[in-house]
Amino acid sequence: MRNTGYRGNKGDYRYITVDRDVQLLEFLIEQAGQSRSKIKATLQGRGIKVDGKCVTQFDFALRPGMVVAVSMTKKNNEGLKSRYVKIVYEDRWLVVVEKNIGILSMAAGHSSLNVKSVLDDYFHKSRQKCRAHVVHRLDRDTSGLMIYAKDMETEQILERNWHDIVYDRRYIAVLSGEMENDEGTIANWLKDNKAYVTYSSPVDNGGKYAVTHYFTHNRTTEHSLVEFKLETGRKNQIRVHSADMGHPVCGDVKYGNGDDPLHRLCLHAFLLCFHHPVTGEPMEFETPVPSQFRMLFKH
Repeated sequence: MRNTGYRGNKGDYRYITVDRDVQLLEFLIEQAGQSRSKIKATLQGRGIKVDGKCVTQFDFALRPGMVVAVSMTKKNNEGLKSRYVKIVYEDRWLVVVEKNIGILSMAAGHSSLNVKSVLDDYFHKSRQKCRAHVVHRLDRDTSGLMIYAKDMETEQILERNWHDIVYDRRYIAVLSGEMENDEGTIANWLKDNKAYVTYSSPVDNGGKYAVTHYFTHNRTTEHSLVEFKLETGRKNQIRVHSADMGHPVCGDVKYGNGDDPLHRLCLHAFLLCFHHPVTGEPMEFETPVPSQFRMLFKH
């Protein structure tokens, strides 16, 4: 292994010669003596070069004899800067983001603020020749984890095999009132009326069958902190099913009862687990329960 320090105009680089077939991130963790998060920041900040060319992909395949240059000064300057979208994971095929409230998953009408355009702008600025492809959606006022494909082939694999690829998807919500049950399942048919409001029916009304499992984590006389696991992913499914139980999601202007303690829709997609559409590797992502939600249950 050959390490040579180099000081140039573009910051300090450390050069490492590759001695085997290995993925870039794994190699850097072994060689660079930095944390995984710092290495990822350097990658996203375009601080890694392979044979003189800038590389941002964590899974870039290294071969013996290649020379990796690691910037010792470059931080994540060109990474995604948005108060609405945070990149949790990125490789050459897809990106996993955590979406904030107040932003659409994709463009609708004249609304310019959407995750897809934020990602497209980031890809352009980081000189990636790709665009964000939408494969599923979260409502504008729902926060949490989402996948976007970076090419048409990956998008199609995800869309065609969504229910096989995604093996666990969970949400956390603050519901109005005190939940009676610790856990349970709601199953019925959901259909939109002419005003695009989704309503449920205990019998087949020509709509789509929807199944939601719920687990009550915490409760007060005013509110309940409830986890939801989706078996199906219908439009507004959790919001309609919560209202069906008599405990709508807090802050829900469409299906709620006016209970709005946090001045937001209290629904967050906190867990997303899927088999990678290209490599088949299990990918598991989890975000903390929003601190605002937890504050309502401090006794």
